[in-house]
Amino acid sequence: MIRVVLPAHLRTLARVDGEVLVAVEGSATQRSVLDALEARYPMLGGTIRDHVTHQRRPFLRFFACEEDVSHELPDAPLPDAVASGAEPFWIVGAIAGG
Repeated sequence: MIRVVLPAHLRTLARVDGEVLVAVEGSATQRSVLDALEARYPMLGGTIRDHVTHQRRPFLRFFACEEDVSHELPDAPLPDAVASGAEPFWIVGAIAGG
């Protein structure tokens, strides 16, 4: 099981508290984790990725093992610590401004 930490507004939308657990088929990648997350919580569809292109929405970032993996390929394997459930996959709302 993959542990996923959502930002507060997406936790509210999904009606969950704290981390969520998702099971992925095959290897743990950004795509497989997000597919499993959207399958388990359909109300999140389109909030993290565009419905058509499946590109990450602006102002959202992905972190694994304290590293920003937002710009890595969606099918690149996530670190073993995330795949094993030892570390969570973080979806973080980015802040813009100056």
